[in-house]
Parts: sequence; C-alpha cells; structure tokens
Amino acid sequence: MNYDYDLFVIGGGSGGVRAARMAAITGARVGLAEEYRFGGTCVIRGCVPKKLLVYGSAFPHEFEDAKAYGWTLDGVSFDWPTLRDNVQNEVSRLSGIYINLLDGAGVEHVHSRAILEDANTVRLVSEGRNVTARTILVATGGWPYAPHIAGHEHILTSNEIFTLETLPESIAIVGGGYIAIEFAFILAGLGVDVTVIYRRNKLLRGFDEDLRDHVGAAAKIAGIKTLFERTIARIEMEGDGRKILTFGEGGELRVDQVMYATGRRPLTTNLGLEKTGVELGGAGEIVVDEFSRSSVPSIYAVGDVTNRVSLTPVAIDEAMCFVDTVFKDNPRPVDHGYIPTAVFSQPEIGTVGMTEEQARAEYGEIDIYKSTFRPMKQTLSLRDEKMLMKLIVDTASGRMLGCHLMGPDAAEMAQLLAIPMRMGATKGDFDATMALHPTAAEELVTMRQKWVPPAD
Repeated sequence: MNYDYDLFVIGGGSGGVRAARMAAITGARVGLAEEYRFGGTCVIRGCVPKKLLVYGSAFPHEFEDAKAYGWTLDGVSFDWPTLRDNVQNEVSRLSGIYINLLDGAGVEHVHSRAILEDANTVRLVSEGRNVTARTILVATGGWPYAPHIAGHEHILTSNEIFTLETLPESIAIVGGGYIAIEFAFILAGLGVDVTVIYRRNKLLRGFDEDLRDHVGAAAKIAGIKTLFERTIARIEMEGDGRKILTFGEGGELRVDQVMYATGRRPLTTNLGLEKTGVELGGAGEIVVDEFSRSSVPSIYAVGDVTNRVSLTPVAIDEAMCFVDTVFKDNPRPVDHGYIPTAVFSQPEIGTVGMTEEQARAEYGEIDIYKSTFRPMKQTLSLRDEKMLMKLIVDTASGRMLGCHLMGPDAAEMAQLLAIPMRMGATKGDFDATMALHPTAAEELVTMRQKWVPPAD
C-alpha cells in the first residue's frame, strides 16, 4: 500500500518533535500535527517557564544575603507583569525554534487536532482531511488532573498559573508532589502567603525519607504553611472574589486563589484510540512494550502519554530509541534506570538511583553515608539553610545505589553523578577521587563514616 507518510506524529512536544526530526533525517517522509503550540508541556507550561520563575523568586534571598557581603540595596521592588511577560516571550521564542527545527529537517507540520481513524489513518480536524502513514507515533503528553468537586470552576492548575493577571496575596496549593512544592516556593519567594494542603502526612511521596524531611523543614523556613491529612470537600467564592475551602475533615480556609497540583493524566481522550484497538492502562495511558510499541503494530507512543517516567529528557530518549528501532534497523529498548531527577524547591533537590527504602527491600544489607552542613555562601549571611548529602551503598559489592542531595546546585551535581552510577561506580571509586576544594560537591568523595541510626 502507498502511504502519504512513512511516519505521522501526533503531538508537537519534546518527544514528538525529536522523533519527527530524527526520522526525517533518515530520509523518511514525516508529518506532524500539533493543535496548540509547538514545544509541548516542557516549553509552554512546564520545565522552562517554571525554572525561569524559580530564578525570579530567588532574588529576595540573594538581596538578603548580600547585606553580609557589604552590599546595601535600597528601593528594591518587584513587578509581576514584567516577570510574567518576559517568561512568556522566552516561551514564544523557544516554540518558534521548534518549528524551525522541523522545517530544517523537512518535516511537514500542521496546526490541527489529529484523530486516529484506523491503524494507519489520521484525520486532521481543522483541515477536514485524512492522511495515511505506515507508522503512527502518539506523543500527546499529559494534562493536569483536578477532581470534579463542588466549585471546581474556581481551581487553577499549572496550566494557568504562569499567566495570572495579578499575583494573589494568598494561595492554597493542593498536593504534595514536585509541582506543588516548586510552585509553593516560587510563590512564597514572590511574596505570596502560601498554604500547602496535602492528604498525606509528609511531602514528596516516593522520594527518599531524608529528602522529604529536609524539604519539609525548608518549607517552614520559607514561611510556607502546611496542612496535612486534609481533603477539600468544596470550594465557594465570596463576593470579593476570595475562595472558601471547606475541608472534608471539618474547618475552612479563605484564600485569594486555589491551585491544584494533584498529578497529571495521560492525554488520550478523544484521540480515536478506541477505533484502533490500542490497549489503554488504568490511568488512560497507552500501554507499550520496551520499544514503545502499542498493542497495534503500526502505532507507537512515547513520553507522558505512556505514563512510564514523565520527564522531558525521558520522552526525548524514548523518541531516539523509537527512531533507532523503526527507521535505523537497530532495535533499542528504553532504559529507565538511573534517571537523574530534580525538584526545584529552594534550595533545590537532585537525586539519582534508589531511595533507602527501595535499596533495603532489594539488596537487604546496605550502608548509608550522610552529611548535613551549612553551605559556604551562608557562613557570612547565617541564613538558616542546611545542605543534605546522602549516599546509599550496597554492602556486598560497594556499588553506589542511590545519591540524594538538597542544596545549592544539587540538580547540576545529580546530572553528573548519574554518569558514574550508570557505569557501576563503587563507594571506593568515589573515595579514590580527589576532592575539589572549596565546593559542596567535595563532600561526595570525602564521606567516610557510615551513618548509624540513633538508639531508641
């Protein structure tokens, strides 16, 4: 059969664009449809604008620290529209780069919603026509989830928070994951009164327990209030626009805005997947094998829509593996091991490998090395901030199983640590590495004393 394309991609985010470009470079005829803006979650409403807001919200700490270094700063003020608009201008610039990259690779792209008609046919809704492809790749990403409670129309999500007309004086952030934590610190840094409401008893479920304790302490220092083991029963709006949150456990809270950061769901609704017989999982994700192939041989999926590891670099790597497998005759499964992860709290978190709990469950005997200290920059300002470094080691082999950091440049360190850890580095390898002084990272190669839990 003659197809219009060798590959048609649905979704113009990081994974979809990378797959389209790399496939086109092999000589394949490639088409791509994106119904909103090219760049996807990361560029438009995720990693990039969020990190820029993190930078913007950190300046009050810098100004305060500067006093101890001899600087006097008078008349400091903040203008939210300036930060908001500058961030959105950068988002637009990056979105344009994505389009240029597609053009440069010869990918035919269209602004349109795309719906699957069958295993090899895609309907371009805005153009009212169908196209066919030998292979179809779904890379539609995810979407913020918020429960359909009474008053849900008053809820903000991470989609809307970037473009607020004005900053609220107070906000309730519902959730305890990395998106909730990051925006709690961002908004607190910009002067907003922040309350985090979480149905569990500790922030950052799934992260190492020491990190969870450390970020909880940092939130308290930042003035972020936390309400644990609470759920929202309903939200009402008062005449002045303020919101009344009623808790299922009893009690109320009045705030100017309410943001839900209770996770994201794969964006698979109204894609026509039911027509093709593609298998979906419990969260609505496209179920794929190690090569990102769905239950329908001609349909693949990468990125958040598969609900494997929802991180931009992972989607890009999955896209590269897909192109190697389908267009380069080099089947390459995706390796989701030792993925460095960051949480841009303030201070930030960087982590690679297993948590202590995971390591004990899999390896049994492990050694723990921990260090907590004041970052050198704070020795003059005396800001109440502590850095945490934690290494988890397999006792039998000495192999590094996990590394968890919280403090300045923790994310940068985590990226570099992922390289030796993937290569099987041992604690002995770390010990044999010369320290670079004075840095925080030198602590990673100078910790010698095993941590012993205190006696009950």
